Amino acid sequence: MPSPARAFRPRPGMVRAMSPRLPTQFADLLTPKGRRILEGRDSETRGALLDPTRPFIALQGVIDVKKAAEARDLLDAALRDTLVTMEDPIPEDSISGMVENYTEALPKTVRVRTALLESRRSRSWRAAEAVGLRALLRSDTFAAFAATVSGRPLKRGWGIQVLCYGPGDYTGPHNDHHPEEADARHGYVDMHVSLTLPAVDHQYLVYAKDGHFSELTRVSTVGGVTVYRLPFWHYTTPLSAKPGREDAARRWVLLGTFLDAAPGTRPSSTVLPAGAPPPVRAVTVGRGSGAGRR
Repeated sequence: MPSPARAFRPRPGMVRAMSPRLPTQFADLLTPKGRRILEGRDSETRGALLDPTRPFIALQGVIDVKKAAEARDLLDAALRDTLVTMEDPIPEDSISGMVENYTEALPKTVRVRTALLESRRSRSWRAAEAVGLRALLRSDTFAAFAATVSGRPLKRGWGIQVLCYGPGDYTGPHNDHHPEEADARHGYVDMHVSLTLPAVDHQYLVYAKDGHFSELTRVSTVGGVTVYRLPFWHYTTPLSAKPGREDAARRWVLLGTFLDAAPGTRPSSTVLPAGAPPPVRAVTVGRGSGAGRR
């Protein structure tokens, strides 16, 4: 009688390889509609944010819903316990410190949890690396999607971030203007991917039109993609959970922040919109032995 087979035990390092991972390219999450947008074959979205009156475009049906739900559940399991709270409340002296009528001043307020993806020493970084999140957000097709919708060449080395909104979490009125930053003072691009759990009832983006916070759009979606041309005035409403499901109500947001590529930026440092001609590099001409490249 043959001896019973030994139970299989994975060798060290095999568990990570066997665990579910996100795709390494953003394009692998897209629907046929999303692919058309990425490739610049959708006339309604190609260069949509070149219109100065259009601060953002909210897109549905561009990420496969099943893949979005799988990505959401993977992130919720892997990153939820690694998050840190980002909180800036209303200043305590915002009322008592006033000495003149009608001089209210409210800085940006926020309460949300975030994953620290820029620090290799953080638990969030390790968890994000293990499930392939950093690779996804750093993929060429993630940046190319933003470039094609914005209509602008973008610089490589973009910023990445993950937010997680729970019940009551919000971001107060702000405009995301950075006048002290030379590369951002004339505007820049953000792209958000929303991955909302079923226990969430709603969350909205409220934005200004003609000087008033009169417009809103729902952001509590599964796989919705929003591309912004900042700055403009807006805020995110407190997340509302379905009754009795507060503990399971979360909305994950994957973010990329992209600066415009200045004229003359090296092609290797630039992400071009689909169909855009490659940038022409300046020709340096000189005399004698010190002549520059032609």
